[in-house]
Amino acid sequence: MTALKIPTHQLSRFQSLIALFILCLVLSILSDRFLTTANAWNVMRQVSVNICLSVGMTLVILTAGIDLSVGSILALCGAVTASLLKNGLAFESLNLFVGFAPLGAVMVGLALGVGLGWFNGWTITRFSVPPFVATLAMLTIARGLTMLWTGGFPINGLGEQFAFLGTGWFLGIPMPVWITAVIVAWAVVLTNKTRFGRYVYAIGGNERAARLSGIAISKVKMSVYALAGGLAAVGGILVTSRLDSAQPNAGISYELDAIAAVVIGGTSLSGGKGSILGAVLGGVIIGVLNNGLVLLNVSPFWQQVVKGLVILLAVMIDKANTRK
Repeated sequence: MTALKIPTHQLSRFQSLIALFILCLVLSILSDRFLTTANAWNVMRQVSVNICLSVGMTLVILTAGIDLSVGSILALCGAVTASLLKNGLAFESLNLFVGFAPLGAVMVGLALGVGLGWFNGWTITRFSVPPFVATLAMLTIARGLTMLWTGGFPINGLGEQFAFLGTGWFLGIPMPVWITAVIVAWAVVLTNKTRFGRYVYAIGGNERAARLSGIAISKVKMSVYALAGGLAAVGGILVTSRLDSAQPNAGISYELDAIAAVVIGGTSLSGGKGSILGAVLGGVIIGVLNNGLVLLNVSPFWQQVVKGLVILLAVMIDKANTRK
């Protein structure tokens, strides 16, 4: 009688699902509050922001890049959106005041995120700055601009219409989940069904071969970083809306959660390999882990230790799979 053998490469395709199942099983045993409807929706709302960041991070990492600035861009775009919505823009020299409706403020926040992301891509492609260095600089710049814009104080009282984006429900499902689902569906089509998606994978797989094939490397990379910045702005708007407040220190360490989600979801840090749905699954794992640690009353300091170990383990698995 022969034992059933499952090929290693097939098992590796489901390792994220297996990890999520085991994590949920353990947490349901340790906490009777984990498997409740209220907690499930709470997790989904929290996960929505990280998935927005993770989708953009996946596109960047597929080109063998990295973006450390998404957390700071999230904070700056959220603060600018909140400020325009509440205070508008005053041009004293022209004796002019411009007020903003929720849609207008949101559009400005999104445009700002796209612009900052595009600037990341421009510095990387135009001056051959390593992505790690360029986005680390943007992390500091955007965080400083957030403090300058807000004066270090939160911006509160943004109105019910704006709050609906982060706290409202539609057809029995929270609005952040709807927004994230639309983004994920768009990103799946972009990466799997378009020429741009094929270019992204080609650049990450072998940039020199992609260049010799006639692919405009610089344009694709700038577009990828612009999309990552725009999705970080979406995350910032959702966070600001849910809290009804723009916090100057919002988004700190969010880039680490996004990178962890992408790697856990099977995207290679070397580029050219991975998927949007894998990043979504990785984001859910990170969200469930964060939620479980809170429910178990684990110290915030130990939470950082656990998350760091998870990131390290995910990178080690990625490198092992790459060698194979």
